[in-house]
Amino acid sequence: MTKRLEGKVALVTGASKGIGAEISARLAAEGAAVAVNYSASKQAADSVVAAIIAKGGKAVAVHGNLADAKDVKSVVAETVKAFGAIDILVNNAGIYEFAPLEAITPEHFHKHFDLNVLGLLLISGEATRHFNPNGGSIINISSGVSTIAPANTAVYTATKASVDAISGVLSKELAPRKIRVNAVNPGMIATEGVVSAGLHEGDMRKWIESVTWPSSLRTTRPTSRARHFTSPAAFADEARALAGRRC
Repeated sequence: MTKRLEGKVALVTGASKGIGAEISARLAAEGAAVAVNYSASKQAADSVVAAIIAKGGKAVAVHGNLADAKDVKSVVAETVKAFGAIDILVNNAGIYEFAPLEAITPEHFHKHFDLNVLGLLLISGEATRHFNPNGGSIINISSGVSTIAPANTAVYTATKASVDAISGVLSKELAPRKIRVNAVNPGMIATEGVVSAGLHEGDMRKWIESVTWPSSLRTTRPTSRARHFTSPAAFADEARALAGRRC
């Protein structure tokens, strides 16, 4: 790789596995020092850090539940303590649990919105207080569900539609500070959670393929348009590319 991010500092949330882990590895390979955030999977986060360091990169694991304002402050503080001012924030942390309308409860609603939406806002606000004065980049990992709206996903889909709206607002709000804000909306990504739930095959996969682009199965780098099915490693290249663009 070209080391386009040499000297840059990146904070990746929800980075102990799946998409977040792959994005962390890609950013580190480009030269960035990476703070790998995790909430529960310390061992997994430590493995991500160890793999980056083994390849000559710089990384540190930072614990924090982003739905907790106190944890948000500590995540950013530990990142700045380890590497200095932040240049790149990747908002990847999130959860998804599907439920039909009649099964939606206040607990289900708040579990999703507290992390997927409030957590994103809190960490973005705290991180930008410690961004490089020369600007930087925020990359929000959204989802193709915000436009294709699958059945039985009302709450999760609503959180990702919120992420899209927030990204548009913040792109204008933070532009004077030379902080770019982008949302990436993938289709189905073959993460551990997706595979373990069996969503990567069967009726769900067939439906995703029928309503997203392209129409035939490929594991490839996605564009800003939602691709229906790909791997975490391939998808991570999209975030890396956005992080490397200049203001």
